[in-house]
Amino acid sequence: MPAGFPDFRLGNVLATSFTGTLSERHGDAVERIPTPQRLVDWLVVNGLAVESCTDAQLELARELRESIHAAATAAAIHDALPASAVQVINDCSIQGRAAAILTPDGNRRWRLSSASCVEDALGVIAADAISIIAGERDGKLALCASPTCQAAFFDTSQSRTRKWCDMNTCGNRQKKARFNANQRKNIRG
Repeated sequence: MPAGFPDFRLGNVLATSFTGTLSERHGDAVERIPTPQRLVDWLVVNGLAVESCTDAQLELARELRESIHAAATAAAIHDALPASAVQVINDCSIQGRAAAILTPDGNRRWRLSSASCVEDALGVIAADAISIIAGERDGKLALCASPTCQAAFFDTSQSRTRKWCDMNTCGNRQKKARFNANQRKNIRG
């Protein structure tokens, strides 16, 4: 990865990993796809290789990301889905021309209609978001317990009680803050 850009937060769920390209939404926001090339990099890492990306395609990707975040957040708190977010997700899903293919080792991969079509890749991400938000997959949408993050994530843990979008960042940060607060309390006490 090029120096100067924050690492990607990679998860097991494509749509919520995509929303994680903007983290710390309620604190000092961290944009992980600030340039068209970084979107290309993220898509490649997630099995949706494209050759290039324009500024307009990056803006479309960000609009999809924010729409998925808004709809997933609403679903997680059992609120009405924002109509504008639903429209963007559906539009991106319809525009994409990708096919699910079965690999020799029994896994599903996506084949885009063209190696350079960002819209096809966004269609795959939109379709993944639809399957999660519609409740078609085993798991539940939840919001990160970090007050500065509050990212929507898809909890597939056995108990469905996960608190953090990412234990290595949000979870550890909150545990460290709790530990430091207890240390200060013990020193004063």
